[in-house]
Amino acid sequence: MRDFKKYDIWQLSHSLTLEVYKITSNFPKDEIYSLTSQIRRAAASIPTNISEGCGRNSDKEFNHFLNIALGSANETEYLLILSKDLNYISEELFSDLDLKINTIKSKIFKLKKALSSTI
Repeated sequence: MRDFKKYDIWQLSHSLTLEVYKITSNFPKDEIYSLTSQIRRAAASIPTNISEGCGRNSDKEFNHFLNIALGSANETEYLLILSKDLNYISEELFSDLDLKINTIKSKIFKLKKALSSTI
């Protein structure tokens, strides 16, 4: 069993999730059950699936959960674009978050590739 807290991608995605929660607390109150909820769930799904995958018994199962985490990262990226386009976040903040989410996506992809060579 792997210790998910030791994975750089878990640490980065956990940090991003905390940042998303903080930022979305300033979103319009009428978004609380829509965009705010959706972006929080998508962001939290990234480290959640990495954590769950680490608890699985094989590289194949871990890879499956990394696929889900990658999908959630893509969803989060889109929701950040939408937030920017709705003027809920600034262009500068979006650029910073976009860099972070794309770093996470790249690291997930590299880990998946490394796992695939052992499956």
